[in-house]
Amino acid sequence: MTLQLIAMHGWAGDQRGWAPFAAAAAAQGWSWRSGERGYGDLKAEMPGWEPTGRRVVVVHSLGLHLLPAELLAQADGVILLASFGRFVPEGAPARKLRTALAVMAHALAGDGADAMLREFLTQAAAPSPADSTSLGIGDQPVSAAGRTRLLLDLELLANTGGLPQAFPAAARALIVEAGQDRIVVPEARQELRDALPGADLLHLAAAGHCLLNPGLVPMLMGWLGELA
Repeated sequence: MTLQLIAMHGWAGDQRGWAPFAAAAAAQGWSWRSGERGYGDLKAEMPGWEPTGRRVVVVHSLGLHLLPAELLAQADGVILLASFGRFVPEGAPARKLRTALAVMAHALAGDGADAMLREFLTQAAAPSPADSTSLGIGDQPVSAAGRTRLLLDLELLANTGGLPQAFPAAARALIVEAGQDRIVVPEARQELRDALPGADLLHLAAAGHCLLNPGLVPMLMGWLGELA
């Protein structure tokens, strides 16, 4: 059966990072379209489902929470890349994370946005070097509209309380977890596993938040092939 895939990047990302995934999906004869939040120089857009084909969403990090509820609810499969239900878990990590988010918001509201975004991308890519494959806007100029979206979505990030209500309970799910993730804390990763006990789990011990692992694309294509 033909698959149709809709991908959504995370905070400070854009759709260009999905290029290797889209090419691999096209080689299988599957449809791949990407949502775009419009933080950088790309226009904000969100595709919808076509009438035929099994429906799969592929999300990175905050991307799960950026999908429209109706689109997410109709998915037959969900791939969660370095994702979370609640970004700030209860307990010890909460104070440090909320302080970090407040510092980031202050930078976005002032003159420190570019430096903050470069540092965020560096930490997200680590332990790999940050580059054009990192699912991030990198050194692109951030417009006033993009800065507003980044601020709004940073607030969304801070206030996530769990899986979106529209998450499709019957969908098959794959959690891809980064063992060296410097963005999503271990407690939030554990909460996601607990929220989806039936999900398949792929743990990449050496990968950081951007999951810059050359084996990831074929791994995902293999999992998707089981749905096709």
